[in-house]
Formats: sequence, structure tokens, C-alpha cells
Amino acid sequence: MPAAEVQAVKEIAAAYERMADQIGKIIVGQHQVVEEMIMALFSRGHCLLVGVPGLAKTLLVSTVARIMHLSFKRIQFTPDLMPSDITGTDILQDDPETGRRRFTFLQGPLFANMILADEINRTPPKTQAALLEAMQEHHVTAGGQTYRLPEPFFVLATQNPIEQEGTYPLPEAQQDRFMFNIRVDYPTRSEEIQIMKATTSNRSPEVEPVLDARQILRLQDAVRQVVVADHVFAYAADLVRATRPKEPGVPKWVPDLIAWGAGPRASQYLILGGKAKAVLHGRLHVTTEDVREVAFPVLRHRLMTTFNADAEGITTDDLIRKLIGSVPLPQEEAVARARRG
Repeated sequence: MPAAEVQAVKEIAAAYERMADQIGKIIVGQHQVVEEMIMALFSRGHCLLVGVPGLAKTLLVSTVARIMHLSFKRIQFTPDLMPSDITGTDILQDDPETGRRRFTFLQGPLFANMILADEINRTPPKTQAALLEAMQEHHVTAGGQTYRLPEPFFVLATQNPIEQEGTYPLPEAQQDRFMFNIRVDYPTRSEEIQIMKATTSNRSPEVEPVLDARQILRLQDAVRQVVVADHVFAYAADLVRATRPKEPGVPKWVPDLIAWGAGPRASQYLILGGKAKAVLHGRLHVTTEDVREVAFPVLRHRLMTTFNADAEGITTDDLIRKLIGSVPLPQEEAVARARRG
């Protein structure tokens, strides 16, 4: 890796430490959630945050936007939200110079670096599709004109795992657009006590910006320069292909528990996530351990369980653990581990 990229990796690791310190002033716990969000950001990916109400998802996202000196917009998705409500629309205005009327594009809330799409499954598919198109193409179209979104552009969509009545669940093909599905769990007892102390007093901690948009774009390029060995590529491919019930040689339990497996985008995100995880910790290469650790947020929304799995209460996280235990390590790594002892 060239010296410039080596220096960039060191910068990312140092920036991550500073970011974690700043976030810790506002958010108690949730260290894995924070790490996965930042990994996705540096990989140019989007995140789906799944957790019950009251777990500070909105506060976490707005805090990350502040320490990265990025513009931030929160969109509350509701059943009556229309695509133009988020993308923007043409409005008729008087031109003071000519006295004539002309259409002017009024930007919607999507025109920000970081978007919180709150409860994305509570809005109809047409509006969901407008957001997902912007996520994929980084532009919106209105009145036959295309408007670029600001870079970097990062979407975090939340879903409430309870109260599913009257919702519009994201189809599997649309969920696949999200790099990570991040599970936001309840805090521990000690963390909950810290939260109570922090939120029931007059204390109002301030956070300092760590990175700006220009620096983030440069560091996103650096992440893609991280070296990946062939055996790591092979392991990521084997892990994803093992999720497909009709693939030859998959573990015998897979067809009984997995109805539909992950596509090629999962393989790409395993590698990109592995690269981001490596550089956040100051390493210049990706290991199979990095791939295994990012397998949970990458695969948990890309596996469709069978009736047998649902009846037995087996979750997608359970299946990912079984996959990691079933897919053998590449021969190069197995030999290296044996030599180490």
C-alpha cells in the first residue's frame, strides 16, 4: 500500500478514537452500534437500525452528524407521506427581473449529508422507493430534471420490531440496498442508571467536530485501498454461497432452515465491511475474523427463514452463527493457525 494510503489508515484509526470519545459524552453504551455505523459511513453504505422506541437512535444519529460536521435531516415517515415530500418539488414563482412566472425546484429534506428515515416501514411503498432510489443513485429527479445530492450521502432508516399492524414492510429486494442491519438492544443495568443520571440533571455536554465532509470523502477512498488476500475473498464467497439452499455442497441443515439466501451484494459488503473494520483498528489488511464479525449486520436482513426455523424460534443471527461454525476456514489460514499453536 502506498505511503499516502498508510497515512490515511492511521488517520482513520485516530479519528475513530476521537469520534468514540465524543459520542460517549452523549450516548451511554451502544459501542458496537456506534462502530458499525461508522464502518458503514466509511464504506459508503447505508444502515437499517432496528430497535424498540426510546433507545436513543435519533440522538445517536444526530450526534454522529455533529461530530462529523455534516448536515442532518430527520424525516418522520407516516402513511400520508408522498415522494415529493422528501425529494422536493417544483413550485411556481414570480421572476422579479422579467415579471414572468417560472417553476423553481424547492429542495426536500433529502438534500443533506446524513438522513434519519424514522420508521421507514410506516410509509407506503411509493415513498419508500423514492428514498431507496436516492440511496442508490445519489440524486433525485423532479420535473424531468436531475439534482445531485450532497456528498457524502448517508441514510439511516429505523424500524420498530413491535407494533407491525398497519405498516408497509420493506421487500427483501429493498432491504438488500442497506449495507448493514444494526440491532439496537436495551442498555445494561449499569448503563441504564448512567442514562438516568445524565438525562435528569442540568448537565448538557458539548461535542466537538472531528471530521468534515471533505475529509470523510478522502478517507472513504482510503478504505477501498486496503489490501485483501485471495483467501479472504474466497472465505467471504464461501460464507455467502453457503446461505443458498440450492447451492451444491451447502451444510445439510441449510435447506431445512433457510428459504432464500443472500445475493452477491452481501459478498461485496462483507469485504467492504471487513476493510472498514480493519482500518478503524489501525490495520492495513483484512482477516477472515473481520469478515466473520461483519457477517451479522451484513447477513441478518438477507436471509429468509423457513417455516421450520420460525416454528423452532430460530433467528437469522442463530443461522449466521451456525454458518460461521459450518464453513471451514481457508487452508492458508488453517495452516497458519496450526503453526501458531
